[in-house]
Amino acid sequence: MTDTTRKAAVEVIPAAPVPAPPSRRARVRRRLTPWLFLIAPLALLATFTYAPILNMIAYSFTDWDGVSPVLHYTGAENYREIFTRPELFEVFWVSGYYLAASVVQIGLALYFATVLSFDVRFRNFFKGVLFFPYLVNGVAIGFVFLYFFQDGGTLDSVLSLFGVTTDRAWLGTPVSANTSLAGVSVWRYLGLNFVLFLGAIQSIPGELYEAAELDGANRWHQFRYIIAPGIRPILSLTVILSISGSLSVFEIPYIMTGGATGTETFVIQTINLAFRFNKTGLASAAAIVLLLIILLVTWVQRRLVPDDKVDLV
Repeated sequence: MTDTTRKAAVEVIPAAPVPAPPSRRARVRRRLTPWLFLIAPLALLATFTYAPILNMIAYSFTDWDGVSPVLHYTGAENYREIFTRPELFEVFWVSGYYLAASVVQIGLALYFATVLSFDVRFRNFFKGVLFFPYLVNGVAIGFVFLYFFQDGGTLDSVLSLFGVTTDRAWLGTPVSANTSLAGVSVWRYLGLNFVLFLGAIQSIPGELYEAAELDGANRWHQFRYIIAPGIRPILSLTVILSISGSLSVFEIPYIMTGGATGTETFVIQTINLAFRFNKTGLASAAAIVLLLIILLVTWVQRRLVPDDKVDLV
């Protein structure tokens, strides 16, 4: 071995230079950069969400009428009045109709999402048909179904084609009116739950279905052992949304009946207290009570059905 070969053999490759640590200014800039992008949305959130909530909490301890510039502090008098007047909580019985309707709504949404997740004819068309009602403005839906359920309206005309004659006032009694309004809510919000379920089902790996088919599993087995466990978090979310929505129904009954014939909900009652009877302080307290009830129901539901991690593999 020559001297040149020996030197090349023992030559050590120089190590890469170690980068200098970032300066203090660079570290500060790196930490502040994400917050610079969040300034605008956080400012909007604080201005239009948290600030009104704080104002509402403050108003709930006063007798403000919504017009007068003078506020008189009354302590917990508004809350005492709410919990000592049973008629203010009787309207929650109306929420039972919407809660029952939400069960039907979740069942239908899960059924259609499961069927249309497989390869069926015209499935994209049916997806659009199911989701379309959720895109329509709630006020427009209220007016459309107001004519649909009126005496001699669309529903009576369709029933007459099948030889069914009725002089029933669909919005004239508490039971039929609340049932009709709950049915409208099912039609409108079915598309939202359908999309949530469909997205969850399509996120399940396709290899699981292929393996299940090789093992001889039919559609029911695939739903029971693959789809149902895989969409458990989304199912829990829809239950929370359905319960909170049932307790805070407002748009459809307010447009169609204005709360008449026993269809008044807690939110409609709160709106009437604030803008019809000029009891903004009492209405603010009622809104806080409703918020606490929804939070309590959500907490209980999360305790009973914890959001466990789903592992299908």
